Amino acid sequence: MSIPLTPPPKKDPQKRTRVPTLPPAMRSRAATGISAAAAEGRFALQHCEECGTVQYPPRDACCKCLSVDLTYKDTETGAEVLAETRIHASPDPFFRERLPWRQGSVKLDAGPVAVVHLHGDVGRGDRVRMAMKLDKAGQGVLIALPIERTEAMEDDPTLRGLTAHPKHRRILITDGRNPVAVPLAKALLKAGASTVFVGEAEAWRRWPGRAALEAIEGVEIMDLDVSDMRSVTELAGEIGGKTDILINTARFVRPGGVTMQDTVFAREELDVNVLGVMRLAQAFGPGMAGRVQDGTNNAVAFVNVLSSYALVPDPAYGAFSASQAAARSVCQTLRGEYRPQGLRVMTVYTGPTDDEWHQPLPPPKVAPSALARDIVNGLIEGLEDVYSGDVAKDMFERWQRDAKVLEREMTTGGGI
Repeated sequence: MSIPLTPPPKKDPQKRTRVPTLPPAMRSRAATGISAAAAEGRFALQHCEECGTVQYPPRDACCKCLSVDLTYKDTETGAEVLAETRIHASPDPFFRERLPWRQGSVKLDAGPVAVVHLHGDVGRGDRVRMAMKLDKAGQGVLIALPIERTEAMEDDPTLRGLTAHPKHRRILITDGRNPVAVPLAKALLKAGASTVFVGEAEAWRRWPGRAALEAIEGVEIMDLDVSDMRSVTELAGEIGGKTDILINTARFVRPGGVTMQDTVFAREELDVNVLGVMRLAQAFGPGMAGRVQDGTNNAVAFVNVLSSYALVPDPAYGAFSASQAAARSVCQTLRGEYRPQGLRVMTVYTGPTDDEWHQPLPPPKVAPSALARDIVNGLIEGLEDVYSGDVAKDMFERWQRDAKVLEREMTTGGGI
């Protein structure tokens, strides 16, 4: 059984911090489909369009009929553990620090036999549930999990290393004024977070939700204005060395098309929504990237909450949509910059939220509590991309199917 994690002791400054190392990252082009599926929390394998054979490991031609028409499709997750082994020696620097390491072979219900990581609560002969996770190198790997949840299941070292679970971690929410701040802080603490720091811009200007945040045990309100580099730098100097997860909820949104909106508002949207992400990355990123292997409460994730308008614009929110598209590009760039250190960048795309700036829009809208739940679940599952709400999920599916058709629908009155 998994051994429950205990709160880590205060770090001894005389003990070394593990230098960030990565598991082997070389993969074939065919294998990128596994990483893409893992980033979204899906279990997808190659299926031959000619004979239907499911392929693993990924390949360029079908192992049965040699057809090259192979497509990644969601696949049933059931399997049985055939054999297990415990590795006690490895020449690889990443695994050498984490030995012993359990692996095993499983027979998937879909057909293939695969060598996978084993959760500590499964063994030879067990029925298991297969999952795809991203490792520290950002590559998709397979892990066999118990069919039913076990006690302290999330504390298994292998599974914890493949996710960004909040348990025993210190987390910064950048904007306490965002309606999601209160339910998100509660959800993170319920998931086991040790401390939740909440940023507050313009502390002199009181706001209704502050009392609710102050009343939550484990929450600390800090001065933070993401549009001010000095403010961001000062807070990073105070808590940057102990921030394990950063969740950027700061945003500036005003309705209006590109030709109708005042450029003052557009400048604010770009300053907060785009440059704010860059300021946070510049101030907090180096410290977090250097602590990705620092024990139980290591730094694991840099999270940004964006609108689904980042995929395709809504003319009624033209400048805001443009800022979200730019912020999405920044997040993807950060993902590439942080990958060599193993720091995960998670992007949460949300449909119209239930706030004052989306009042004219009809339902469905995303409630703050639902958005908070999706953010925490994304961390627990170790995802890169999360879609919150029916609108965001529908837009993503349509965008994948035909981005040009979706653009025409959004910009000619079809809407969402």
